[in-house]
Amino acid sequence: MKKNIHPKYYSDAKITCVCGNIVKTGSAVPEMKVEICSACHPLYTGKKKLIDTTGRVERFKKLREKTAEKKAKSKIKKKEKPIKTKAEIKKKVSKRKK
Repeated sequence: MKKNIHPKYYSDAKITCVCGNIVKTGSAVPEMKVEICSACHPLYTGKKKLIDTTGRVERFKKLREKTAEKKAKSKIKKKEKPIKTKAEIKKKVSKRKK
C-alpha cells in the first residue's frame, strides 16, 4: 500500500443510535450518529414503529381524514336528490327544445 493516501483508521469507532444503542466498530470516522439501527429497526425487532422526522405521517393522516369526510358528504348529497321519472325528464327536455 502507498503511504499517506489512505484515511486514518479508528479501530474503536462508536456508532450511536437515537434509541440509545451504541455499537463499537472499526471505521474511518471516529464517531457516527444514526437514526435507526438493528436494535430498533422494525425488520429486526418485528415491532411496527413509525419513524417520522418531517411530519409526513401526520400530514398523510390529515389528508386521509379530509378525503373520508368529503366522501361521506358526497354520499349524503347523492342520497338526498329525488329520483326523477321518465315523464319529468321528457318535460324538461321538451322545454329546452322550445
